[in-house]
Amino acid sequence: MGSLMKVVLSSVGKKGVMAVSGIMLSLFLLVHALGNSSTFFGREAFNSYARHLHSLGYLISLFEAGLVVVFLTHIVLGCMTWWQNKRARPHRYEVYSSSGGRSMGSKTMPYTGLIILFFLFVHLQNFHFTDHSREISAIVKGVLSQPLYALFYSIAMLALAFHVSHGFWSMLQSLGINHPKYNLILHRGTLFLCMVIAAVFVLIPVLSLLCPDFLS
Repeated sequence: MGSLMKVVLSSVGKKGVMAVSGIMLSLFLLVHALGNSSTFFGREAFNSYARHLHSLGYLISLFEAGLVVVFLTHIVLGCMTWWQNKRARPHRYEVYSSSGGRSMGSKTMPYTGLIILFFLFVHLQNFHFTDHSREISAIVKGVLSQPLYALFYSIAMLALAFHVSHGFWSMLQSLGINHPKYNLILHRGTLFLCMVIAAVFVLIPVLSLLCPDFLS
C-alpha cells in the first residue's frame, strides 16, 4: 500500500490519476448534459427521464458515492499539484509567447475550480437536498427562472467550459497526443466541444427566464 501511495503521489502518478478522474468526471458531465437536454422536449419528457433515473434505486446511490470519491480525489490532487507548481515557480513569468504561452483555461484553472466547487454546493442544495414532493420540472423551472441564480448558473457553466477544456488539453499532452502542426486544432477543438456542452446547460436557465411555457 505504501509503495502504491508513493507512485500515486509522485509527479507522474498525480498527473495520471488526475487524467483518469478528469475523464470520468467529463463523461459524467456529457451524460448529464444529454439527460438535461430532455428539457427541450417538454415537461413530460424531462419528468420521464428523472423517473427512469430514480427507478434504478440503489444503483444511483452507488454511482453518486463513487462520483463523490472521484471528485474529491480530483480536487485533492489538483490542489496538491497547484501548490507544488506554485512553490517551484514562486514568480510569475514576465512574458508569454503566442506559441508557448498559457491558455485562458490554464491561467484561470484554480479560480474556475473554486467557482465550480462553490456552484456544486449551491446546485446540490437547490436540486438534490430539496423537497422532492414536486415534479423535478417544477423545481428546475422555479429555481432557474430566478434572474440572479440564472446568471450565476451561466457564469459557472462558462467557468466549467474553460476548466474542462484545459483538462482535456492537458490529458492529450500527457498521453503524447500533440504535434506542432495540429496542436492549435486540438486546443480549439477541445474548447469548442466544452463550450457546446456548457451551452446546453446555459440554454435551460435562458429558456426558463424568457419562455413562460418552458417546462410548464
